[in-house]
Amino acid sequence: MCLLSKSKILAYRQCPRRLWLEIHRPELREDAAGTLASFQAGHSVGEVARQIYDPDGKGNLIDVGSEGYDGAFARTQALLGKNTPIFEAGFSANGALAFADVMLPLRKGRSRVWRMVEVKSSTSVKEYHRDDVAVQAWIATSAGVPLVSIAVAHIDNSWTYPGGGDYTGLLVEEDLSAEALGRAAEAQSWVTDAQTIARKRKEPGIPTGSQCGIPYECGFQAHCRKHEPQATYPVSWLPRIQSRTLKAHIEEQRVVDMREVPDALLSAQQLRVKQHSLSGTTYFDLHGAAADLGPHKLPGYFLDFETIMFPVPIWKGTRPYQQIPFQFSLHRLSRTGKLEHQSFLDLSGKDPSKAFTQALVAACGERGPVFVYNAGFETARIRELAERFPREKRALLAINERVVDLLPIARERYYHPSQEGSWSIKSVLPAIAPELRYDALDGVQGGGMAMEAYLEAINTGTSSTRKEQLRTQLLDYCGLDTLALVRLWQFFSQCT
Repeated sequence: MCLLSKSKILAYRQCPRRLWLEIHRPELREDAAGTLASFQAGHSVGEVARQIYDPDGKGNLIDVGSEGYDGAFARTQALLGKNTPIFEAGFSANGALAFADVMLPLRKGRSRVWRMVEVKSSTSVKEYHRDDVAVQAWIATSAGVPLVSIAVAHIDNSWTYPGGGDYTGLLVEEDLSAEALGRAAEAQSWVTDAQTIARKRKEPGIPTGSQCGIPYECGFQAHCRKHEPQATYPVSWLPRIQSRTLKAHIEEQRVVDMREVPDALLSAQQLRVKQHSLSGTTYFDLHGAAADLGPHKLPGYFLDFETIMFPVPIWKGTRPYQQIPFQFSLHRLSRTGKLEHQSFLDLSGKDPSKAFTQALVAACGERGPVFVYNAGFETARIRELAERFPREKRALLAINERVVDLLPIARERYYHPSQEGSWSIKSVLPAIAPELRYDALDGVQGGGMAMEAYLEAINTGTSSTRKEQLRTQLLDYCGLDTLALVRLWQFFSQCT
């Protein structure tokens, strides 16, 4: 019988095919950048959790990597006889194994019993966390652990870091004891069914669907889709598939191509994407775009931010997952057509927020439209800075009053088949200014890569030479973002 980890059991709960592939064809797995980032977030939150639940440092950490499974299980059993916290405690029973994030000893009469806490990097308890703790509780109790309670601890994103390494209050608990301990029969059935799938010689023929991204992004999607009909015009190109009728049609009829979707089920924007994708023609409401931009006279400013966020804050006065701007690029286009560029980038490793704020206020001046792409992002960051720095609040909010969003204009007035249903700046730019290429940039070519470059640059182990290389890459990337906005504005306003 195959010994299944808790993660394998939860993989089965998501999709039996995923479980089979994880066991028999793990080399086919291709995790997305977001999945890898979530792993790293979980690791950092787990480290802080050990500080929170064991402030005196008397607890014991099980390291399965160095101790092996048998060693980890054996040492866990030995530590259950002591009165100290255990981290990553390992249990095995009935063909399943699991490692508990936190085990805390309690007294019940003359007996020692245990409280389990599963630590999550999310900001709330998710539905799949309930399955998680049900499995965890069943394995632990089946292994003979006197478990009396189990909770999920998640991040409180309203908490503000006071500094000094004090993370008290970062985590909040939700007790799930009654629910988790009451689902033993369910958990046992999952393990039994998962074992049946694991023993199969042939890969289950389960088609791709909504389960591929819920609750986790499955790393086997590319493999599974290779064996399915390939659409010439994928239905995924249709933007904002939100109506129940359209969703139901796609799922029930297993629609993969836009040509299979009746026009009557589509919104005006979806119909436009379908028609111009199929015909290979460009849609451009030139006069409408020019009219949209007409009221916003030059000089104009074209602005873009780069931000970083941490599940565990590292700077005093910041919150978990707060988007902290560390860089901006600003192009200024005068009435005479003169184009100037300013930028800000702080790679000191200190909180860049105040210096960023002061530089932004100085660069944006006091009048003229501030063009952005997807205004909700920049304006939200500016409001947050205004709350943190009252002296600059008036000037910052005045910038927000001048913001003009180019994204709604692009969505409403323009579509090129090469966009494949997307209006991201990286999708629109090749159609209107093919000479401006993100893929020609050295190193940093996207927002996720910018975050990675920033983290590497502020790492104390990064050499000065490498840091300067990263600085150049970040400046080039963010500068291209705002130059792209200038070109987009020029393209849309060409008849004025």
